[in-house]
Amino acid sequence: MNNSAAGSVLAVCRVHELHPDEGTVGVTAIDKRPIEGHVQVRPLGLYGDVQADRKNHGGLDQAVYAYAQEDADYWAAELGREIPPGLFGENLRIQGVDASGAVIGQRWRIGEHVVLEVTSPRVPCATFARRMGEPRWVKRFTEAGRIGTYLRVLHKGKLAAGDSIEVEYTPDHGITVGKFFASPTVQDVYTLQELHAAGELQLADHYWPYFDRILARKQ
Repeated sequence: MNNSAAGSVLAVCRVHELHPDEGTVGVTAIDKRPIEGHVQVRPLGLYGDVQADRKNHGGLDQAVYAYAQEDADYWAAELGREIPPGLFGENLRIQGVDASGAVIGQRWRIGEHVVLEVTSPRVPCATFARRMGEPRWVKRFTEAGRIGTYLRVLHKGKLAAGDSIEVEYTPDHGITVGKFFASPTVQDVYTLQELHAAGELQLADHYWPYFDRILARKQ
């Protein structure tokens, strides 16, 4: 299915500085902040950005993390505080495109050259909870389902705040990152596996352990 949904990039964020962290890595790169001007987007993400915990973050399938302003507005009202771009560790704060409701395999064209593909939901972790300092944060973030999406880079180039986002292609299977995160079914697993096997969808490697757990839970 081909679409043409108009959205825009409100901010482009990359790591501001590394901070000490209580986790196993000892530091975190979650402190992302907006930058001015254009930045190159390469297969591993934004030029100048880093991930401290490379076991669980980053890589080709999690090169870029996008979060929608509409979801940030929800949290601003819920928490009674501002949610500025980058606070959730996102690289792109976007508007007009539903990041949490993006279909797995959906493709976005940003500006003239950059093409990104939706890969998987963001799974909240303890580092995120420590950054936010909100009670029961992982549980609350999970239950709200406003998780944003990871993307891989299909076509590299430069992007900047103010660039347009066009949804170029949406697969027909209809399974969104939000759906898979919140309420995956056995049929969802079978559908995604079949599409991957047929070469119609390239699933991130970290899906397979989730598939095993979902299938085991439903038996």
